[in-house]
Amino acid sequence: MSIPQSCKAFRRTADNSSVEMVEEKISPPQPSQVLIRIHAVSLNYRDVAMLNGTYPVPIIDRGIPASDCAAEVVMIGSEVKDFQPGDRVTVIFDLNNITGTEKELKSLASDVDGVLRQYAVFDQSFLVHLPKHLSWEEAACITCAGPTAWLAMNMPRSSGVALLHGTGGVSMFALLICLAAGIRPIITSSSDAKLSTVQALGKPGLVQTINYKTHSNWGEKARELTGGQGVDVVVDNVGPTAIVQNLFAIARRGVVSLVGFLGGFKVDEHPDVLGPVLLKNAVIRGIIPGSKVDLQNVCKFLEEKEVQLKPLMDDKIFSFENSKAALDYLYAGKHMGKVVIRI
Repeated sequence: MSIPQSCKAFRRTADNSSVEMVEEKISPPQPSQVLIRIHAVSLNYRDVAMLNGTYPVPIIDRGIPASDCAAEVVMIGSEVKDFQPGDRVTVIFDLNNITGTEKELKSLASDVDGVLRQYAVFDQSFLVHLPKHLSWEEAACITCAGPTAWLAMNMPRSSGVALLHGTGGVSMFALLICLAAGIRPIITSSSDAKLSTVQALGKPGLVQTINYKTHSNWGEKARELTGGQGVDVVVDNVGPTAIVQNLFAIARRGVVSLVGFLGGFKVDEHPDVLGPVLLKNAVIRGIIPGSKVDLQNVCKFLEEKEVQLKPLMDDKIFSFENSKAALDYLYAGKHMGKVVIRI
C-alpha cells in the first residue's frame, strides 16, 4: 500500500509560547509499529499550560502538542497481530503506562511528540481499540479525560454521590459516567447557563448544581444537597486551593481525587485541613491519566452502556488549520467540555 511521503503537523515554536504548522516526513511502520491517520484531536488544559509557562514539569522543545486523538489504522508492520487497516484506535496518554505499575512517565506532547498531526507511527502496544458507536470527534475525547475521570470516580461503582468541579473535559466525562452507572452527580460552575445545560442531560432533578460564585461556601452547600450526609467522591480539577471546601463536602470515608491545578498548587494555611481528614477517615489522592488497561476498561464501559459522548464536546469544532485558534479558545475559558479539532 502506498502512503503519503509527508504530512502537516503543528509544533510549538522555538520559545514554546505558540504553535506553527510544519511539514513532517512519514516513515513506513517497523515490524511492531502501526501507521495511523488521525481524524480528530481534543485538547486538554495542559496543552495551553505548556504554552503559557504554567505546566509544572519540563517539556521537550518544539514538540507536537496534544495527547488525545481518534485515528484509523492505515498500515501495519509484519509483527502486528491485534490491529488491521481500517481499525478505529487511539493512543495511550503515557507510553510507559501499560498496566499501571510503571514508575517513569513518558507522556504524549510533553516527553514525546503528541498527536496534532495528520499521520503518526506508534508501536502497537501503545494503541487501544475505540468504541464503534462514536463519531471521530466524540472518540477523540476519551484518551485523557476518560481514564482520569474513571480513576477519580473510583470506578467501577453503581451508587453514591459525586461532586464534580466545573464543566471541563474531565468533569463532563465524569458526569456522563455518573449518568450511565447510576451515580448521583452534583456539579459546580460560575455560569448559570452552563449549569442549566448539564441539568438537561439527566432526568429532571437528577443532576444537582451549585454556582460557586453565588455560594462561596460551596462545600457546605454540597453537603446540604445530600441531606447532611456528604458526597462519596470529589473530582477536583481546581487543586489544593479547593481542599478545605472539598473536606466540608465529603462524607465519612469520602475520597477527594485531585485531577487538575486550575487554582494553582499553593495550599493556604487553614486550621481545619487535617482535622476533617482524620475525623472523616478521608482519602486525598492525586490522579493522572491512567494506564492502557484503564483506557481499555473505559472504552468497554462506553460501548456496553452505549454512552454518547456528544454532550462532552464544546459546540464549536475547529478545523486543523485553525488549531492555534482552538488553543486560544481553550485558554480563554469560553468552552464547555472538550475543545475538538477535526483533521
